Formats: sequence, C-alpha cells, structure tokens
Amino acid sequence: MKITARQLKTLIPLYLMTKLLWLIFSGLLVQTRSSSPKKPNIVMIVADDMGYQDVGFRGSDIQTPNLDKLAKSGVILENHYVMSVCAPTRASLMTGRHATRTGFWRSNLNPAEKFGLSLDETLLPEMLKRNGYSTYGVGKWHCGAHTWEHTPAKRGFDTFFGLFLGSQDYFTHRNERDDWLDLREDYLDGNGELVDIIRSDLDGQYNTRLFSKKSVHMIKHHDITKPMFLYLAYTAPHIPDAAPSKDIKMFATDSMTPARKKYAAMVSVMDEGIGEVVSALRDKGMTDNTILVFTSDNGARFSSEGSNFPLRGGKGSVLEGGVRGVAFVNSPLLQKTGYTNRNLHHVTDWYATFQELAGDQPERHEKVQLPVDGVNIWRSLSNDEPCRNEVLLNLRDVSKQAACSDTSCAESVDEETGSFRKCKNLSGITLKEGTPIKAQDFFAIRHKNWKLITGTAFELRGWSSENRRKGYVSFTDNQGSTFQRSLATGTLLFDLESDVREEQNVADKFPDVVETLMHRKKHYLKKVKFLEQRQIDDDIVMEDGIFRPWVEDFNNGTA
Repeated sequence: MKITARQLKTLIPLYLMTKLLWLIFSGLLVQTRSSSPKKPNIVMIVADDMGYQDVGFRGSDIQTPNLDKLAKSGVILENHYVMSVCAPTRASLMTGRHATRTGFWRSNLNPAEKFGLSLDETLLPEMLKRNGYSTYGVGKWHCGAHTWEHTPAKRGFDTFFGLFLGSQDYFTHRNERDDWLDLREDYLDGNGELVDIIRSDLDGQYNTRLFSKKSVHMIKHHDITKPMFLYLAYTAPHIPDAAPSKDIKMFATDSMTPARKKYAAMVSVMDEGIGEVVSALRDKGMTDNTILVFTSDNGARFSSEGSNFPLRGGKGSVLEGGVRGVAFVNSPLLQKTGYTNRNLHHVTDWYATFQELAGDQPERHEKVQLPVDGVNIWRSLSNDEPCRNEVLLNLRDVSKQAACSDTSCAESVDEETGSFRKCKNLSGITLKEGTPIKAQDFFAIRHKNWKLITGTAFELRGWSSENRRKGYVSFTDNQGSTFQRSLATGTLLFDLESDVREEQNVADKFPDVVETLMHRKKHYLKKVKFLEQRQIDDDIVMEDGIFRPWVEDFNNGTA
C-alpha cells in the first residue's frame, strides 16, 4: 500500500503521540510497581533510656509536641524491639546483626574496656557511604573506642560530633566515673588521616542543644545532590539527670516530683531540638524524600522516674518495659500513614531496610558482608504488611564465654546478699535479691503473641503500677525494702495479646508452646559469638583528663 505525502504528514504526529503516551505509561507502571523510594535521605534519631510512655501521643504528662506531630502523621510502631541496655542496641542498629552475633550480648560497654564492634563488620554508615551517601554522626557512639580504628570517623561517618563513651555530664561533657572530657569533632582529612578536635570550648553548654544545633548545621550545609544519612543519638534522658533550670520551670508541672521534673525537661528539650531538625529539613527542601525514624535504645530507668507504663519492667530487664522501645517512622514516601503498626519489628531491621532503599549490592564490594539478621520492613512500614513473626530478645549462655579464672572476672555474680525464695506474685519463679553484676544464663524470645523467658539467672525489675512516679512496685510486690534488681530462675510464658503487662505466667497451661519455643534456642545458640574474658583497664590514666583511645595493637577479628 502506497502512502501519500499528505497521509504521512498526518500519521507522523499520531505515531509520536502514541510513542509519548507509551513512555509516560511505562514510567507510571514502573513507579507503581516500585515498592520503595530511590535513595532517600535517612534521619535516624535515638533517645537514651526513654520510657515507652514518656511521649504525649501515649498520654504522658511530658510535653513532646514535635514527636507527637511526627508520630501521628507517620506510623507509630507498637512492637518495636530493642536490647535492654544501651550499647547492645546501638551495635545491633549499626550492623543489622543481633547482639548475640557481635558479642554485645554479654552486657553494656565499660569505658575502659578493650572491646567494640569488630572491624570486619560493615557498619550502617559505611554501607550507605559506599552507595553515595553523605554520612553525619552526632551524639553518642558507645560501640567501642579502645583504638582509633573503632571510632566513628573510621567506621563510615564523614563527620562525627559527640562522645565516644556511654554517658557524660550534660554541661561539663565529662564522664562521671573517671571525669574524662569526651566531646569531640572528628573527620578524615584529605590524606585520610583522622582529625580529632576536643571541644573544651563548649564547656557549660547543654549537650542536648549542642547535638540539635550541630544536626541543623549539617543539614543546612549538606550537598543536596547526594543522599544524606544523619544519625542523631541523644544522651537524653540518660543519667546523670540534669537540665537547665529555666527549662525545668518551662516544661515540668507542679504535680511532678523533683526527679520527674528534671527527666521531663530533658525529654522536652530533646523534643524541641527534633523540631528544629525537621524545620531545617523543610527549609532545605529535603522533606519530600526523607525517612525519619525515632526510637529509644531501651526502656526507662526507674531511678530517673521515667515511665514504661503500661509495660512491666525497665532498663536492664527482658520484660516488655525493658525491650520494647517507643518508636515511629515518618515520611511522605510511606503509602499508609496516621495509624499504629502492630507488626513485629526489631532494631536490626533498619539496616536491612536502609540497605535495600540505598540499592546496596554487598556481593559487589571488596569487604565481605557478614550475615544480617534484620529483615527489610519497608512494606510493613509503608503498607502494613506482616514482615516477621519472631524476635529474639536476648540469649546468654555460659558455654559461649570463657570461664572466670579469678574473683575479678566481670561476669561473676554477687553471692553475698540474699537467698533464693518464691516470688509472691508470679508462679513458677524463684528470686534472689541482691545486686548481681550481670545475669548469667537465660533465653528470651517473642513468637507471634507468645513470649518466653527461661533460664537459671535472668534479671527482672519492677514496673510502675500507675502513671504516677510516687514509687515503683517491685517485681516481688514489696516496696522500699526490696532491691529493684533480682536474679530469677524458672520459666515464664506470657500471651502478650491478652496480657501485655506480663502478669499471668501460663507456662504450665501451654507446655507445647514452651517446648516449641525452647527448640528455637538451639537455632540461635549456634550463632552466638564466643567471648573471652573481658579486658578492662581500670588503671589507665588519660593525658590532660581527656578520653582518647589507648590501645595501639589489637586483634582485627575479635576486637
């Protein structure tokens, strides 16, 4: 068939229009099928020892307007699990690997301890950096600093401003135990050499505000042609409890106890800073492609008068109040928002999720990626799809650590006080009052609605009986004379769907469930990293009273 010039003139525009429509449709199809955004900015905010109930969106008497707005317009994570103390949670977040794999299952990290995340671990900022991210660390590190190689600027952060250790005075920036100054600004220079600037000039300034201010600065000066990872790890509201007097007057209420007033001000000043960070993101035009995550590293300490209500237990406990962190995610990239997500999540999941969002292909990199325990939870966050049915809460086993050779071993248990006796308010458990250094042997797991805690020595702590901090009802139902920390032996099984306060031990009623979950211990025990005795240099002296890494030689595979 012969086409005339006039017909050709008519057909060309029609062909071009058809082609254009096909291209548009193809693009929309690809966008629709995509389950996750392309290299979003990531802002990861971690609060320190913050109570599950100490936010306005959970009915707290503490003022947290910025957290409330972010949580309510995002997705509140009802079952977001963390470790029961600081360093293990941070290690899990940084590696995507459970504390049982990294050696942080043992306990928290001592300031003078020769231990940290092994250098063969690919940390979160390192992984994101190799995928084109600018990586900024602000606040608390607490993942090892006995050598310079273990410090943040050597582990993937372009810049780091904060502290290496686990806590510090909020104004002097010195740790309480040793009086070491630990506030610094670190980065690698053009030759790859680490620059460590001690910020003694900031003496007297409240560190919560310093961390917020630095985060805002990094956002303002960020090159928006690159995706950004900001890790903002506040020390608030961790001890030592302190806040500027003007903030205590502004944020606390008359009905609060003096201790609660300090705690409330610490949380509210942090909330204020988070609001400033969000405003900086908005002013920079970055909010449309940013994922903001907020979580506590563990439950509140009772001595600080934080509240984990209605959950039972607190920091250091494997009860829900110790290991279920207050958490939410906020992003315009989420398909579904404004609801409470009840799926099971674990702190290790953020690594796997961010790795997928960043488009990382670990097999293409020279450094071998160690097995990740977390799962990609983006579909769960964005569409409320189930992502996992089980979370290992913790596992300690004496077979996985070197035997104590003398009485100074840091894993020993104080045997000087108390004796085992029946627990008054929970069947199947005996308690030993005292001050154990660390619980020795236990297994804690959640599977769907079931939670199992079993062992010969695990820590249990009390819980607030109401949303008032007049005092805490201890686990043994005694007030005043009972230690808050007790070693327990026995087996506990709770149905969290009907008993979130973990008051009814149903182990005897459901022996088949206990048996099934006990089989899971064998699976996880195979993955637990064996540990030698802890090496703590309690006699080290820091030059000029400034904390610095003190170990020159180290074992790359274990330290």
